[in-house]
Amino acid sequence: MAKTNVVRFLREVRQEAAKVTWPTRKETMISTGMVLVMVVVSALFFFVVDELMAVGVRFLLGVGA
Repeated sequence: MAKTNVVRFLREVRQEAAKVTWPTRKETMISTGMVLVMVVVSALFFFVVDELMAVGVRFLLGVGA
């Protein structure tokens, strides 16, 4: 197994990090907003589905409150 030169490795890491295109603040805020909206939509969807299934189980089995 070849030994890695630590200084060379760190230099290459730095060069590669310089090539990364980082998102702007505006892009980050828009993406964050989209994620939060999708989380809320997903939570509401699963809440509604859960409630409908609970109603169905109560109707079929007469179990629950």
